[in-house]
Amino acid sequence: MNKRWYSVALIALIAVMLVLGGCGKSTNNNQSNNGGGAAGGNAGNGGGAAGGTQNITVNAENWKFDQTDIKLKVGDNVKLTLKNKSGNHGLEIPDLKVNIKDGETANFTVDKAGTYEFRCSIQCGSGHEEMKGKIIVS
Repeated sequence: MNKRWYSVALIALIAVMLVLGGCGKSTNNNQSNNGGGAAGGNAGNGGGAAGGTQNITVNAENWKFDQTDIKLKVGDNVKLTLKNKSGNHGLEIPDLKVNIKDGETANFTVDKAGTYEFRCSIQCGSGHEEMKGKIIVS
């Protein structure tokens, strides 16, 4: 009986560690496969003319992004960088084929008006489902 109890306790402990481990600090500083290059500066948020370069840095904390509505114009070239302030997070924009992790940058051009949802792509704990936002392209 004791052997079975220890086995169950060990499995439960490992499961808890895996869930909580998603919120630990990442040391992944590789460039993204989406073009690479570090973005310098804060969010552009569509303030310039269409077709301009927008340097956007999104900061992630447990369990939120510091920007949840990013405005861009059709034709904007975007350099999107993710920085984790706390926890281990990713940023995925499925419709734009972007998926980056801490310190990575994705380069892409928005060529169609619409709303593109983004979300955390790394299971990071109890608030993971709430980590989302949208890019609004006009």
